Amino acid sequence: MVARTDLSELLDALDPHADLAHRHLWLIELLGWIRGSRDSVPRATARVNLLLDALQQRPEAAARLQAWWQKLLGTVDATALLADYGFSSRSAFASELLERLRLKFLPGTPETADASALFTLAFHDAFDARWLTALDDATLARLADLLKSRCLNLELGHCVWLTNSQQREISPWQATLLEALTFCTSQIRTTGFSPELRLRMSMPARETAPFHALTTDFDALQAAFLASPLQHNAERQAALHQFLARLDACRHAAASVYTHLEAHGISVNLVFQLRQMRSRVLRIRALLDCLLSERPQRLTVQLLADLVKMGLERRSLRALLAANSSMLAAKVAERSSETGEHYITRNRAEYMRMLRDAAGGGAVMSITTLMKFVVVSMSLSAFWSGFYAGLNYALSFVLIQMLHWTVATKQPAMTAPAMAAKLKELGAPGAIEGFVDEVTHLVRSQVAAIVGNLALVAPAVLLISSALWFAFGAPMIDASVAKHVLQDLTVLGPTALFAALTGVLLFASSIIAGWTENWFVLHRLDSVIRYNPTVTTALGPARAERWASFMRHNISGLAANVSLGLMLGLVPAFAAFFGLGLEVRHVTLSTGQLAAAAASLGPDLLQQGAFWWCVAGIAITAALNVGVSFYLAFLLALKAHNVSGVDRSRIYQAIRHRINTRWPSFFWPASAASQAQDNKHG
Repeated sequence: MVARTDLSELLDALDPHADLAHRHLWLIELLGWIRGSRDSVPRATARVNLLLDALQQRPEAAARLQAWWQKLLGTVDATALLADYGFSSRSAFASELLERLRLKFLPGTPETADASALFTLAFHDAFDARWLTALDDATLARLADLLKSRCLNLELGHCVWLTNSQQREISPWQATLLEALTFCTSQIRTTGFSPELRLRMSMPARETAPFHALTTDFDALQAAFLASPLQHNAERQAALHQFLARLDACRHAAASVYTHLEAHGISVNLVFQLRQMRSRVLRIRALLDCLLSERPQRLTVQLLADLVKMGLERRSLRALLAANSSMLAAKVAERSSETGEHYITRNRAEYMRMLRDAAGGGAVMSITTLMKFVVVSMSLSAFWSGFYAGLNYALSFVLIQMLHWTVATKQPAMTAPAMAAKLKELGAPGAIEGFVDEVTHLVRSQVAAIVGNLALVAPAVLLISSALWFAFGAPMIDASVAKHVLQDLTVLGPTALFAALTGVLLFASSIIAGWTENWFVLHRLDSVIRYNPTVTTALGPARAERWASFMRHNISGLAANVSLGLMLGLVPAFAAFFGLGLEVRHVTLSTGQLAAAAASLGPDLLQQGAFWWCVAGIAITAALNVGVSFYLAFLLALKAHNVSGVDRSRIYQAIRHRINTRWPSFFWPASAASQAQDNKHG
C-alpha cells in the first residue's frame, strides 16, 4: 500500500465498506500522516485540526468516517485493549520473555479483530504519546463530537444495564469502561489468590483478606454508578472511596511479600507478578477517572498516551530484564557485599593474614600450572582440552576455598558491592573521609593478595620444575613450549584484551555465585538437607545437619569457583569453534607459566627483552583482571542499591589528597599508634 501525503487523497481513499485489512490500513496511514516526520509536536497537532476542518467542509467524508468508525467499533473489542493492553497474559518470566521475542521479531498483520494488535500497529512510535497529550481541549471536544454524534448515539445506540431492579441508559463507551474495570478487578483478585504470592504475604495481610472483598466493593461501586448519574452523589462517593481503599489494601498486602523476598531469596516470577498487579491497580484508577469525570476527553487521551508507552515497553526486552531482575541484582550485590567485607583488611594483623592466605593460594596455583601443561601435552581436541583445563582450574579454586586461602582476582567482584553500599552513607559528617579510608583499605588488601599469590606461585613452580628435572631429567616444559609461552604473555600482543576478558569472566562468576546462593535460599535447600526424611535416612541426622550447614555457608563460593574455573577453560574452546581466537589471561596462572618458561630456558632469559615484556604483560594483566571485574561489579551494585547523585569531585579530591599526603598507606598498613594519632587529628 502506497502511503499518501495529501489529506484530500487520504479522505478520498476512505471506504467504510472495504474489507477488514484495508479499513485498518487506512487508520494506520492516517496516523502516519498526522505523525509526519516525527520532528514537531505542534505540526502533528496542527494536522489533526486540519483534518477536522477538512471534514467540516466535506460532510460526505465526515459521514464516511463516522460509518468507518462504527464498523471499527463493531469489529474490534475495545474492552481487552483498555483492560489488558501492555500486560502479559503469562504469569511466568520465561514465557513472557519468549512472547516479547515473538512480538519483537514477528511482524503483525492489520487483518485482525484484536484491538490490542491493531493498536500496536497504529500507535507504534513514542512520538504518538507526545502529540496525543499535546491536543488542546477544543480539539478534543471537536473529535468527541465527530466520533459520537451520529455513530455512537444514533446507530450504535445506548446500552441498558440492570441493577437492583433499576435500569439506566449508558453510552457504549461507559459500558466498555465498566467491562474493562471488571476484567482488571478480577485479574487482581486472581493474582492475590495465587499460592506463590499468598504463602509469602505477611500474617496481618492474610488475616485482613483484602482480595476476598474486592469484587463485592466493585459491584457496589458499579451499582451506585448505574443508579445515579450525579458525580457528587453521596452513595456513589462512598462506594468509590471504599473500592479505592480496598485496592490500596490489596496493594499493601502484595507489598508485604517483598519483606519475605528480602529475607528468603528473590523469585523473579513472583516479582513479575507483583509488578503486573501494581500496574493493574494504576490502570483501574485511570479507567475510573475516565468513567467518573464530567469531562472525560482529556483523561481519555491521557490514557491512550499511556497505552502507547506501555505498548512500547511491552515489546522491550531490556525493560523486562531491567524491571524484573533489579531485585535479584540487589540480592546478589547484598550477598557479595557481605562476603566482600571479609576481603578488606583494616589493620596489620588482617593484612598479614591476607598475605598468608594469598601465599597459600599461590602455592596451590603452582600445581594448577603444572596440570595445565599436562593437559596441553595430551593434545586433545579443543573442547576436551578446554574442559579438562577448566576442571583443573575449578578443583584448584575449590581446594583454595576449602583451605580458607585466597586468589587475588576473585576479590574485586566481591569487594565492589561492599564499597558501593557505603556510597549511600556519604551524606553523614565525615563520610567522605571514611569512604577514602575504605578505598585505601581495599587497594592495600588487593595489593597484599596479588603480592601473596605471585610471591609464592613463581618460587613454587621453579621448585616443581627443578624436582622434575632431577627426577626425570626434564623441566616442567621444554624449550619450544617455553618460547611459545613468552610469545603468548608479552605485553606487545593481545594480552591486554585477553586480561580484560578474564576480568569479565571473574565478574560473571560472582553473578553466578549470587544467583546460585539466592536459588539455594529461595528453595530452602539447607532445610531440605537437614529435615527431609529421605535425605536424613540416607545420611543420618548428624551428617545431614553438617551437610546442610556446610552447603549454606559455602554454596556461593563453590558456585563462584566452579563456574570461574570452567569458564576459564571452556570460553577459549568455544571461541575457537567460531574462529575468534580468544584466550584468558589470569595473573597468577600467567606468573606460574612465566616461571615455568624461565626454569626451562635458564638464567640467561633474565637478560632478554622478551622476558621483561612478559613481566610488563603480567602487570597489565593484574591491573585489568582486578580493574574490569571491580568496575562491572561496582556498576551493578550502584544500580542495585539505587545510589545516585554522588558528588564524585569531592571523592576524587579526597583520594588525591590521601595519595599526596599518605601514599604508603595504599601498600602497607600503619601501626596501631599511627592510626590512633591520625584519628585524633582527623
